[in-house]
Amino acid sequence: MFNEIYDVIVVGAGHAGSEAAAAAANMGSKTLLITMNLQNIAQMSCNPAMGGIAKGQIVREIDALGGYSGIVSDTSAIQFKMLNKSKGPAMWSPRVQSDRMRFAEDWRMLLENTKNLDFYQEMVSGLIVENGKIAGVKTSLGIEVKAKSVVLTNGTFLNGLIHIGDKNFGGGRAGEKAATGITEQLVNLGFESGRMKTGTPPRVDGRSLDFSKMTEQPGDEVPEKFSFLDSTKPLENQRSCYMAHTSELVHDLLREGFDRSPMFNGRIKSLGPRYCPSIEDKINRFSDKNSHQLFVEPEGWNTVEMYINGFSTSLPEDVQFKAMRSIVGFENVKFFRPGYAIEYDYFPPTQLKHTLETKLVDGLYFAGQINGTTGYEEAASQGLMAGINASLKVQEKDPFILQRNEAYIGVLVDDLITKGTEEPYRMFTSRAEYRTLLRQDNADFRLTPRAYDLGLASEKRLRRMEEKREASEKFVQFFKDTSVTKEEANPILESKNSASVKQQGKMHKIFARPNITIEDMRKIKSVDDYIKEHNLDREIIEQAEIQVKYSGYIDKEKNNADKLNRLENIKIPPNFNYSKLQSMSLEAREKLNKIQPVTISQASRISGVSPADISVLLVYMGR
Repeated sequence: MFNEIYDVIVVGAGHAGSEAAAAAANMGSKTLLITMNLQNIAQMSCNPAMGGIAKGQIVREIDALGGYSGIVSDTSAIQFKMLNKSKGPAMWSPRVQSDRMRFAEDWRMLLENTKNLDFYQEMVSGLIVENGKIAGVKTSLGIEVKAKSVVLTNGTFLNGLIHIGDKNFGGGRAGEKAATGITEQLVNLGFESGRMKTGTPPRVDGRSLDFSKMTEQPGDEVPEKFSFLDSTKPLENQRSCYMAHTSELVHDLLREGFDRSPMFNGRIKSLGPRYCPSIEDKINRFSDKNSHQLFVEPEGWNTVEMYINGFSTSLPEDVQFKAMRSIVGFENVKFFRPGYAIEYDYFPPTQLKHTLETKLVDGLYFAGQINGTTGYEEAASQGLMAGINASLKVQEKDPFILQRNEAYIGVLVDDLITKGTEEPYRMFTSRAEYRTLLRQDNADFRLTPRAYDLGLASEKRLRRMEEKREASEKFVQFFKDTSVTKEEANPILESKNSASVKQQGKMHKIFARPNITIEDMRKIKSVDDYIKEHNLDREIIEQAEIQVKYSGYIDKEKNNADKLNRLENIKIPPNFNYSKLQSMSLEAREKLNKIQPVTISQASRISGVSPADISVLLVYMGR
């Protein structure tokens, strides 16, 4: 069946695997995507949504790099919201509610129309490793498929164990069996493994809910979209979500089941995501709160199935049902399926290089939840990077690594490699020290030229991005060059309770005031005429506004990034023996020997390595 040797085999077709396969194939590598069930490609196992705080920035970056997540998020969206709009642009985060079935279908159609990509449905039960180098995979039927590189994106399937109350059974997802064999082989090869936990809420019948007792949560009045491509369009119609609340009665009913909860009776020993706790964890940790928000999210355009965001649980199904029927609006609720928790194997990501290639096996890459992350977006971005680097390695080209000042994806990968994680890692804007540079609106400026160099962005796309950049820069220059009279400016300033001006001055100074918006500036005839004459769209106008208002902050971050990036140029010799540096702390020597950072900058970010330790290293290296 498989006589040829593939360039890249991707194991698993979730968000990480789908992006990895698409990237490798689009870069010209002969790629095979193996999954246990072809009907579940890019399945949304948990919430039917993409994006959110920091996650939306990641989806925009994936799109700018030629990935598919942004495109599919647009084509399957049922609602769009730009979160944190009341804050500065570094915090703005796009998010869509998705049609779960359409999302998976659109992903599959995109993959099936991708050249160089083959598919096969079966469980991969082992790897073929020869002399420390990957050579292919083995399936549960005993079939061997040879490859020059392999990307593992196993999600929650590695020895997955599902918990509902005091019941547990093997599974990688509700209704699907767990994957076995790979963990044991990797451990025998010398890899360190661990266990993590995640959970999901009940799904309920929307026909059994009383939405009149809930608060409607509509989408944005003027919805945007994720992809920078012209091929996708903003939504014309949207479906609303709804907000409900728990109560003390609900909490008391949930507490009745705590003695049967696998979280509290010791059955689950692994850590779950700190920032997405189960409902039982919330009422236990925040016992002073008598209510918690719940978001009732439609699973699609036409289905009645609802996802109850905020009610993730592994309590017994009868406890879940009884408690949920005590929520206002849920008095007659009918379950489609109860919530559950799942434990699964992961491999601490400090065992990887920044390319996501393992240090122990040449040509083997890990991406997604196998690295200890949580979230579709985090997984997809790792898959993209692993697929790109696996393809580059086969083509004997330099690796592709994003720095922390280039992308949230760069922050994510660097955090995993240098710090590791003992609980499911989730991206936040606070993790990025250069978040003013890493905005969702400029992801194409930052990354599309890189995608073009990789062969993942067309010349037409690059040219369109450059035209957008040029138009926004010219618009900014217009504000710097053009004067405004006090008669034009003062009515606008007075309407915003902003100090009036006593003489004519440049528009840039007026526009730079924090409470003056582009809509205010358009009341000045020359501004409105410029926009109409040059046919400027929303993206260009928004980009110019950000540059005018935040140029000082942006320049300061660029300078800080340039200073720190000098340390990125100080390379550490491969397999450097830190044990001989006795002036360095024991913890630092142990951590550095284990992780083997490539540069001084990476070494400085490792937990347990102090500035004094870095000074010792610099002195030794003659710096």
